[in-house]
Amino acid sequence: MTVGVLGGGQLARMLALAGIPLGRRFVFLEPSLRPPAGALGAVVRGAYDDAAALERLAGQADVVTLEFEAVPAEAARALGARVPVRPSPEALATAQDRLAEKQLFQQLGIPTASFRPAGAGERWEDALAATGLPAVVKTRRFGYDGKGQAVVRSPAEAEAAMEALGGELIVESFVDFDRELSIVGARGADGTSVFYPLTENHHREGILRASYAPAPNAPPDLQAEAEAMARRIMERFDYKGILAVELFQKGNRLLANEIAPRVHNSGHWTMNGAAASQFENHVRAVTGLPLARPEPFRPSAMLNIVGELPPPAALAAVQGAHMHLYDKAPRPGRKLGHVNVTAAGAEETDEIARRIWSLLPESTPMPAPSWQRDTPVRALAV
Repeated sequence: MTVGVLGGGQLARMLALAGIPLGRRFVFLEPSLRPPAGALGAVVRGAYDDAAALERLAGQADVVTLEFEAVPAEAARALGARVPVRPSPEALATAQDRLAEKQLFQQLGIPTASFRPAGAGERWEDALAATGLPAVVKTRRFGYDGKGQAVVRSPAEAEAAMEALGGELIVESFVDFDRELSIVGARGADGTSVFYPLTENHHREGILRASYAPAPNAPPDLQAEAEAMARRIMERFDYKGILAVELFQKGNRLLANEIAPRVHNSGHWTMNGAAASQFENHVRAVTGLPLARPEPFRPSAMLNIVGELPPPAALAAVQGAHMHLYDKAPRPGRKLGHVNVTAAGAEETDEIARRIWSLLPESTPMPAPSWQRDTPVRALAV
């Protein structure tokens, strides 16, 4: 069976690395000349909305999936007339629109920050009256890694943000959360689902820098609540594949922030820390294989390599650390790889992670997992 992937970046690369041992072949639709996934399968060169390129992809693939949300939903729908597309184009379209996403949560009874549309005929003053200040102003589309959003604390700041961002916007109430979490789950072709443990995530400048799994001090009822949220979303779309739900924890409550209809950065630790990785389970789900058990082996940490690549030999010399490089050219703010750390206990995992962090081009201290803190750290909802 050949899996077509919309995108040829690092996520497509890791999907292929997990899928080839399962007997799957891969073909990637990708506009760039040297995509990270290019060495692992055929490449159809073309834009994601190029009808001829989509036709060539459909002709080579038995099923099509995607590695990121920037693919036009209409392109996925067009492919769906020729070949199964998993997850569904409807799930993709919802994830591409922050307002539609929040409305989905609302319809499914999933708690969120209060929100209102703004711009394109909707008055920002009305939105602020509903959400209050401080608030977060976001573009409805094409926001990722902290782009397309701003925290505002006054009407003047809100007006300036609306003008700078422009177009269709959403205003959300500011969440003074205790920590950021994510739940990553897989739903198979037969409707069964499995879930990885909650993961604690730390961002800087809108980019994920570190994840810890299982999330420290996450009680079973919190895990069950997160799984129930993800399951409702999956069932709404008759979902097939990996789904990630980004969450805020505030006390004993969870608030949903965003969904990602694909393998997710906060699930990268599963490559070395779980019985089956998110990439393996995504390939299994979209190609009709039974899902694999997702149980974690031991405490894990994931550190992203951003902007500049340290000497690979130095990273490889750290025992207990697992290096995953993406074959991408260095650029400020660009994810070039990640390092997974696994050890027998949380303290040992943290010690190894700190050794890795000291080798990375980071100018700030490593984000501390919550088990090291006496009180929760408050952070900005951006």
